[in-house]
Parts: sequence; structure tokens; C-alpha cells
Amino acid sequence: MVSVVMAQRKKLRSGILTLLAAWLLLCGTPSPRVIGHGLPDRLDDRTFWSLVTDFSESGGYFRSDNLVSNETTFQHVIPALLQNTGPASAYVGVGPDQNFTYIVALHPRIAFIVDIRRQNLLLHLMYKALIEMSPTRADFLARLFSRERPAEATADATALSLFAAFERSQPDAALFERNLREVTRRLGRQHHFTLSGEDQRTIDYVYRSFFSAGPEIRYSFGRGPGWLPFPSYRDLMVETDGQGAPRSYLSTEQSYQALREMQLRNLIVPLVGDFAGPKALRAVGAYLKARQGSVTAFYTSNVEQYLFRGDDWQHFYSNVAALPVDERSTFIRSFFNNVGFRGYQFQPAPFPPMGPAPRSQTLLNSIVDLLAAYQAGRIQSYRDVIELSHQP
Repeated sequence: MVSVVMAQRKKLRSGILTLLAAWLLLCGTPSPRVIGHGLPDRLDDRTFWSLVTDFSESGGYFRSDNLVSNETTFQHVIPALLQNTGPASAYVGVGPDQNFTYIVALHPRIAFIVDIRRQNLLLHLMYKALIEMSPTRADFLARLFSRERPAEATADATALSLFAAFERSQPDAALFERNLREVTRRLGRQHHFTLSGEDQRTIDYVYRSFFSAGPEIRYSFGRGPGWLPFPSYRDLMVETDGQGAPRSYLSTEQSYQALREMQLRNLIVPLVGDFAGPKALRAVGAYLKARQGSVTAFYTSNVEQYLFRGDDWQHFYSNVAALPVDERSTFIRSFFNNVGFRGYQFQPAPFPPMGPAPRSQTLLNSIVDLLAAYQAGRIQSYRDVIELSHQP
């Protein structure tokens, strides 16, 4: 009898040890890495403003206010981006609201807008307040241009019909003053963002520009007749991806709601930063690395063109090397056909000549490939960068 009990106990201990070994083996088996699983679902106001202030550098100069993009083809790369990048971790971009169109297409976990001008940061804070206060696209446009919302501006309206409706609505100075107070109140009193008197005057200037020009505001607003050839805000919002699909953040109510949700969660973070500067991009990189995030898309516009006027391009690519990237990480850059490469041949189609054709072409480039070329000494000029890029 005793021997039977002892045998049962030995069998039980053996079973327990087997289960324990299996549990330890399971714990020691690495699980598949989820890109960016440590990134936040939202940022509280204090954390958001800490990122804005702690990551930012001193403001710098650019020759234009750049309140609206001057690139008509920036949507054309979106189908290829969606095919090649997969689920996005983090997005980094520069400039005004064309970033919103990329953000609603890629659905990144977090986005950073890095621009050398403090005015651009304040432009994005203005957008943030207006979008948060506006439940629909029509409400947003009514606030952006300080016009009464037309009755025909419905949720299912196309961007084209939406803008046609607002063109029949007149700007209202009293409405502008009320909206401006609401913007500054939301940023200061509700979010508790610390804005200087100069910051508030800049927001007044930027917002007044949209009020004055309306949907026809353009890249070189305020420069007289010479600004007319540039696309208007309306033109950019009704553009398509080159395959007939409208993809602007105002193209559908669904796209706008995706953008608004990002803004409400404080996940679009504007920064003041020089691409070649010592702080902003490296701070973004450190933040993403600490949370197992990576840069899925980096929209540079044509900033690199200016960096190659000196040796700032080397500092920029050193900053990019400090960012967490992988094989999906992609540069989105704009190439303007007035930089001395006229007639340059891209694959699969030739770059359009100067004239009535688009002034710029949007190109893609693997960040990993660019860094490898830079580290191997194969990047010495802006032309080298363009040669590594391609049309989708």
C-alpha cells in the first residue's frame, strides 16, 4: 500500500515538474514584435505640451509663410504607400496641412510635424483648435473661413460640392472675431498651452489670412498677382491620387473624423525644428525608440534642396540615422522642376517639362536605402538623392 502511494506521489511530482518546465519554456519564447505597441493611445494635455516645448528648437527663417502647400501631386504616392508600408507606426512630416492627408491615409499611431518656423507650429495649433471644435467637415470649413454653414453642406457631400456651397457663403467679420476668441480660449484655457503675446498675434495673422482669402488662399498669399498660378486650398482639397480616388482629409466625412480623432487624442504633435538641428529629430527618435515605435513615413517636401546649399544635408542624414526605421520606412519628397534638372528621367515615366504641367513631382525613397548610400559615401549632392527616388 505504501509503495502504491509513493508511486502516485512520484507520478504527481513528475507531472508538476513537466508542467513547470513547459510554462518556463513558454515564458522564454519570444513573442512576435508588435511595432509601436508601446506608443500611447492618447496624450494628456500636459504631456502633449511637454513634447512640444521640450523637443522644439529655436525658430528659424523661411522665405514664405507657407500657409498652404504648393504641391499638386502629393496624393499620387498614397496608393503605393498603402501597398508598401502596411500598418503605420509613426509619421514625421514638415509644413502645413498636406500632412493631414498623409495621416488619414496611413493611420499612424502618432505623428510629429517638424518645421523650422514657429509660425508653422502655431498654424497647426490653430488647426487643432478648429478641428476639435468642429464635429463635421462643414463645421470645420465654416470656422476656418468664418462663414455661415450652407444648408447644402451635408455629411455625404463630395469635397467639390462642399466647396461650391461655401463659395456662395460670404465671410463674416463678427464671426471671425468670435471664432478667434474661441481658438485662443481653447488653446489657453482648456488645454492650458502657454502662448506668448507674440504667439497669439501670429495666430491672429494666420487665421486672418484664411478669413481674408477664403478657399482661394494659396502658397504665396499676399504677394499680389504673382501668387495666382499656385494651387488654392480648394484645389488641393478636391485633388485626387492620380487614379481618380479623392484622398484629401476633407474628401469624405470618414477621413475628416479620423483626423479629428487624432487631434482630440493629442496625437499630432507640432514641433519647431531644423532638419539639420541638434535636437528636434533626435528627440523624436529617442521617444519612439523608448516605446518600440518606428518611423513608417517621413514627408520631407523639398527641404533637402535647401540643405544641399551648404553642409546641413550631412547633419540631416545623421539625424535620420538616429531615428528608428525598418525596411518599410519611406521618405516622401517633392521634386520641383526648376532646380536645374529639367527633363530628368524618372521611372516608369519621364518627369514632365516646365510649363503647364505640374511644377513638382512627389517621389518615394526607402529610408534604409538612403542611409546605406549616405554611409557608403554615395550621397554628395541633391541630384544623388533624387536619383535614389522613384515615382510609384
